[in-house]
Amino acid sequence: MNDFWIIVTAALVACSCSLLGCFLVLRRMAMIGDAISHSVLPGIVIAFLISGSRDSFFMLLGASILGLITVFLIQLFQQSGVQSDASIGVVFTALFSIGVVLVSMYTRQVDLDLDCVLYGEIIRVPWDTITLAGMDIGPKAVWILGLVLVLSGTVIGLLYKQFKICSFDPAMAAAVGIPVVLFHYLLMGLVSVTTVASFESVGAILVVGMLVVPAATAYLLTERLSIMIVYSMIVGIISAIAGYYVSMLLDASIAGCMITVAGALFVLALLFSPSHGVVWRKLRQRRSMMETTA
Repeated sequence: MNDFWIIVTAALVACSCSLLGCFLVLRRMAMIGDAISHSVLPGIVIAFLISGSRDSFFMLLGASILGLITVFLIQLFQQSGVQSDASIGVVFTALFSIGVVLVSMYTRQVDLDLDCVLYGEIIRVPWDTITLAGMDIGPKAVWILGLVLVLSGTVIGLLYKQFKICSFDPAMAAAVGIPVVLFHYLLMGLVSVTTVASFESVGAILVVGMLVVPAATAYLLTERLSIMIVYSMIVGIISAIAGYYVSMLLDASIAGCMITVAGALFVLALLFSPSHGVVWRKLRQRRSMMETTA
């Protein structure tokens, strides 16, 4: 049963991250998830200092606010003429450093360290359960991640056309009256919530990997956004399941094995994708050269 809950948790993370990751990849903002995952540390610490509790709601709230501040600062720096990658690097390293200082100053006597916040261990998920009316209703991480997936799926589903137009052609979206900035921050808010909700149970490494790799793999396999989202979720789920059993076989990090499997699937797509695959492209080039010489 423990294996089941671990796989379910990883699959929920994969689906939540893959759904949003598709839009990040299309917007060329793949590394924004990495930036948010590090820069929200001050929000987590401040939420703990104010509430005096490690309750997930306060952590989620504080970190989500810092996630939006991160996106705002990155956008502000870009509009001021700073390059995109430099803006991301400056903001997330500065905020992460502030978080490290706060942890070292104010949380030495409690279980709130960098390992706890950033490198959660998914193998502990089955033991952290929720009790309702005296009945164990399952791991807390499954409920939290399930709610986050429902939230993201509902928002994307209701506003799918607007998100699609904003991702492919922001100028056209603005011309037809879609508030591009609002949808940008709405997407970043969902990324912040998803990233932070996954911290304690699976760690930032798995979240960042699932935000980028399945979506990038799906991007190589199809030209349609709706199909890309489905493919990315499938790749994420396969990576979660296969990665777990690989980790058991090798007695290695579960999160590391899951992302390794996702990376292997990406390489396969890069090589053998019908439209973008390196192998098929070389074969088409060779066939074209043979026809030309003939």
